[in-house]
Amino acid sequence: MSTTTQPSSAPDTARRAPGLKARHIHFIALGSAIGTGLFYGSAGAIQAAGPSVLLVYLLGGAVVYFMLRALGEMAVRMPISGSFAEYTRRFLGGWAGYITGWMFAFEMLIVCLADLTAIAIYMRFWFPDTAQWIWVALTLLIVGAANLASVRWFGELEFVFTIIKVTAVIAMIVGGAAILVFGLGDAGTATGLANLTADGGFFPHGAGGMISAFILVLFAFGGTEIIGVAGTEAEDPGTAIPKAVNTVPVRILLFYVLAIGVILLLNPWREITGEESPFVQIFDTLGVNWAAALLNVVVLTAALSAINADLFGAGRVVAGMARERLAPRAMARTMRGVPVVTTVALLGVLVVGVLLNYALPDEVFTIVASLATFATIFVWLMILLAQVASRRGMSRQERTELAFPVPLWPFGQLFAIAFIVFTFGIMVWQPAYHTALGVGAGFLVVMTLLYAVTGRHRAGRA
Repeated sequence: MSTTTQPSSAPDTARRAPGLKARHIHFIALGSAIGTGLFYGSAGAIQAAGPSVLLVYLLGGAVVYFMLRALGEMAVRMPISGSFAEYTRRFLGGWAGYITGWMFAFEMLIVCLADLTAIAIYMRFWFPDTAQWIWVALTLLIVGAANLASVRWFGELEFVFTIIKVTAVIAMIVGGAAILVFGLGDAGTATGLANLTADGGFFPHGAGGMISAFILVLFAFGGTEIIGVAGTEAEDPGTAIPKAVNTVPVRILLFYVLAIGVILLLNPWREITGEESPFVQIFDTLGVNWAAALLNVVVLTAALSAINADLFGAGRVVAGMARERLAPRAMARTMRGVPVVTTVALLGVLVVGVLLNYALPDEVFTIVASLATFATIFVWLMILLAQVASRRGMSRQERTELAFPVPLWPFGQLFAIAFIVFTFGIMVWQPAYHTALGVGAGFLVVMTLLYAVTGRHRAGRA
């Protein structure tokens, strides 16, 4: 059969019973990129690129926007279970759908490991002598209980988490502006526009330093594609998904570019070391200790939110694949709309996070962040290619009738695809990312072999 057969624009019968309202989808979209990558991982990106990291966030944000518009175009036209794993299966073939779904699950698990590690690091603020793995184990118990609740409870929890995160980032920006305007804090700390050009200039490590920051910046945006997964559970996907996706440019400018800009204006970039969250470090350095403690609560909330959302996304995609016989059939079983078997299996895999934080407490975050980036940009690439393939199979009339078409077609998509391919090239170029590249490529090979050996390739032709 042809792998580019166009389904009708009517809602697919395989869609799950909806459990999320428009406000849930909007806040999941709003909070999906506000997590560990911003609150903690931004320190590594700043150290790599210096002030030029602001340009990296803008470029990475543009890639994310075009990827999400591609996903949004397909999701509004076909709000079906399995989301992008199913889109890639329909438009690129059985193997593409299979590997995209499993790579997304791999991505979510790796990102969860990063967030679990970040939580353990944040807890040093209050308990510097407690072993990291203890906090990781406790966090798993909390998010496990949350994910085994109903879909509606998940949405409400993310709604509250996102309000906390968004309020904190806005408060940090406003507070930072007040510090700059009124000269609050430690008078001995250099602040202002001079921090963007001092100590090596805007490009202290040259173009190479800026390019090397791409990995951590794209890691920060990882998980935004959950909008497509959550959208299939919305009561009105045609309205909820476009509204959620269209918030992306504002989110990127406000929560990344502006927030990181304030951080760089408040502290010289070399002092943002990553020993703690840059958001906490800013207020701690300026002597506003109570605010530092409050922000540490916020970044803990952000990490918990990210883990909760990542497990939700991975569970739904794998369960959707199971219904298409691209994963073990047991993983399709649900209770109260929750894929219980899949969620429990994913939680079991995350026990690895406890072991890693016991064995490698200082290196684990950097390792898993680079692994997550490989998986993230691979999934983004497949989403973009699936959307391009879907367009090629449409008639002129079908293109004009698209309810949520991608902008700047096809130039925006070509830019995003080229940027992702370039990022894979960075991983080949820089030895620090060779391990992540090797593990990612190894995962592709192993899953491809399983695809053939287990007969999933026959299911993919259905």
